[in-house]
Amino acid sequence: MMTERKWFAVYTMPRWEKKVAERLSRSKIENYCPLNRVVRQWADRKKIVHEPLFTSYVFVRATEADLTFLKKIDGIINLVYWVGKPAVIRDEEIHAIRRFLEDYQNVKLEKTTVNINDAVRVVTGPFMGQEGRVVAVKSKTIKIILPSLGYLMSAEVEMTKVELIRNEINLNARHYAITSDGNNFN
Repeated sequence: MMTERKWFAVYTMPRWEKKVAERLSRSKIENYCPLNRVVRQWADRKKIVHEPLFTSYVFVRATEADLTFLKKIDGIINLVYWVGKPAVIRDEEIHAIRRFLEDYQNVKLEKTTVNINDAVRVVTGPFMGQEGRVVAVKSKTIKIILPSLGYLMSAEVEMTKVELIRNEINLNARHYAITSDGNNFN
């Protein structure tokens, strides 16, 4: 049995993220329910409300031995699995989410089909046939690094003009890009 505590994701009942986080805290289990500060407009006023960034997910720092206990907590449906095992979230990812939410409000999540560090091949245009690695993902374009003549050349290319190179296993298939209104990846 592993005794090292790692971050895992639990899947909650709909709209139970805050309740589950509270119950985990009462059970002395470290957890993180990322809350997004969102400005809501009513007829007579504006108000900042805190909504879960990831619907139906709460992050839990636990050992593998604790995972069975987690499923018994009211509101937790199951653990999130990846390749048949409970998905482990790296500490750096949790810290990045925390820092991002401290600096921005009205954050939006976008699912991406192309991820940072994916190997891609340009299929049309002046760079046709060139292979590179994705370094940034925007709404309709990606920034890729193309190794050429011993130099690193970067280009912003429309997503429709590249294809993933399939001979590499993409372990980040469930990656989410986090963006804030008006801010682009650079």
